[in-house]
Amino acid sequence: MMERLVLFVCTGNVCRSPMAEYLLRTRLDGSSGWCVTSAGVVAGAGMSASAPAVHVMQEIGIDMTSHRSRSLTVELVDSATLIVVMTMAHRDQIRVFFPNALQKVFLLKSFSGSNGDIDDPIGSSVSCYRAVRNEIDNAMPDLIGFMKELE
Repeated sequence: MMERLVLFVCTGNVCRSPMAEYLLRTRLDGSSGWCVTSAGVVAGAGMSASAPAVHVMQEIGIDMTSHRSRSLTVELVDSATLIVVMTMAHRDQIRVFFPNALQKVFLLKSFSGSNGDIDDPIGSSVSCYRAVRNEIDNAMPDLIGFMKELE
């Protein structure tokens, strides 16, 4: 079976996309045939996930301390089967810089029938991060359903 890649994209790759990456990884078993990673449209390389993001993930038993940020590259875009963005602005940025990838770019909430963005919690309270984590986690079952349709 050919391995497929889900690429989560947010702005800085220190909050939303790593939370999505780690949440999806915990829901997939090793035999799913899917790899999961993340990147940011304006990410610096090698930054840790934000402390509040790490904290709210630890609350549900997920260790994100090894995460290091990276920028969205043509290699990542080309290797991705699915590119899942947090906001319409991220989709628009990919449309500009990687126009050939648009058919594989999806807003995370679109799998649940919504066009809503997942707001950036950077600089916000832990309770805001918790709400964002839950919002991302709530979208996972519908994303996984879509992934199964692609298999």
